[in-house]
Amino acid sequence: MPKNPQWIELENRLRNLIESATELTETVKWGMPVFTLDGKNVLGFAGMKHHFAVWFYNGVFLKDQHQVLINAQEGKTKAMRQWRMESEEDLDEKVFLELVQEAISNEQKGLVWKPEKSKELELPGILKEKLKADSKLKKAFELLTPYKQKEYAEYITEAKREATQVSRLEKIIPMILEGKGLNDRYK
Repeated sequence: MPKNPQWIELENRLRNLIESATELTETVKWGMPVFTLDGKNVLGFAGMKHHFAVWFYNGVFLKDQHQVLINAQEGKTKAMRQWRMESEEDLDEKVFLELVQEAISNEQKGLVWKPEKSKELELPGILKEKLKADSKLKKAFELLTPYKQKEYAEYITEAKREATQVSRLEKIIPMILEGKGLNDRYK
């Protein structure tokens, strides 16, 4: 059941279109309907407070000839593209099915966006200083995988205010000492 009941009819229309015209399998991930092909996420949707969103996981490869897709978080989201609808009337079923079929075709071709690997990890100054001052913390940080180290560095860097950076650093120190990654609890 959608979190926002105003979108029930639209959600049912989309679900029926997908079921009748594709080989996608519906599952629930992160509490929302997600449609997969051979276990790979192709698209999902959810009703928000002010809009209904359909997202294509590898939408960066879609041609989007009708100019309906956006990057929901410019600068952060790399591959996913989203179609936002403010009412059920915004849905053009023909365009929707074109996008879904193209997304399926792209998945079958193996078009998957792969994140760029950065060569060197840039630590924020506040974290560098703390690691320099605390050898136990430094050793624990060095034992983390490069991915986990990067998560922590970005978490601190993303904070604009120094006070927020300090509070974030204090929050992650026990996690680093335990050898945990920033988002391990979600995995």
